[in-house]
Amino acid sequence: MSFIHYLESITGVSIYALISFGIFFSFFIVMSLWAWKADKKLIKKLSNIPLDNNEDIN
Repeated sequence: MSFIHYLESITGVSIYALISFGIFFSFFIVMSLWAWKADKKLIKKLSNIPLDNNEDIN
């Protein structure tokens, strides 16, 4: 890939930086897809957890 070749040509960029960027980007995409497809009622219930100490999540 030309993007990886471009990053490798920059001084100080190692394979660990590329791996950490890949892990971060993958996690970001997965969490974005989950948030977009998640049940809106569940999101609403989860957002009220700090305010409602006595309610069960299930």
